[in-house]
Amino acid sequence: MSSRIEQIIEEIEEYVDSCKYQPLSTTKIVVNKEEIEELLRELRMKTPDEIKRYQKIISNKDAILEDAQAKADSLVEDAQAKAQEMVNQHEVMQKAYAQANETINAANRQAQEILDSATQDANGIRLGAITYTDEMLANIGAVLTNTLEDAGGKYKMFLDSLQACLDVVNQNRHELAPQTAQAAAIASSYHTAPAPMPEEEDEGLDELGAE
Repeated sequence: MSSRIEQIIEEIEEYVDSCKYQPLSTTKIVVNKEEIEELLRELRMKTPDEIKRYQKIISNKDAILEDAQAKADSLVEDAQAKAQEMVNQHEVMQKAYAQANETINAANRQAQEILDSATQDANGIRLGAITYTDEMLANIGAVLTNTLEDAGGKYKMFLDSLQACLDVVNQNRHELAPQTAQAAAIASSYHTAPAPMPEEEDEGLDELGAE
């Protein structure tokens, strides 16, 4: 929307264009003094108002620019604050991640130490059990060896006793051998004596019957 001053200037230009040239001239025109003065008077009257209006617009423009600048500065400050907050949060997150990683690593180290200690204890217990079992077996072996040696000794004594008895028996038999041979000879002589005749046997039976 154009201002009144701009409209008046356009009207003056249109008026000048509509004026006739002076005779024998291509640059000078004939104007109506009252009409042109009226237009100029109105232009002169409107100029201060327009200037004030433009000054107000300029002032408003400055205020708008100042307000826009303030808003822009505020936005920049907010953006910087948010950026700094994000940086701080990032640093906090990095510290948190680093602390979490350190905690995890410490837990892993502690778990490995516990596992190593448990493995070492288990190996120690296993070695102790093996050593104890070996000692027990060694003791049992010693007892069995002593028992076998003792039993062997006693068995040898028993065999020696039996052998002595056998020797006595054999000696006794040897001492009885002559008497045994004599008895056998006597017994053999009984078996080899001549048998009585049948008649003699009958006479003997008759004598027994007569008796």
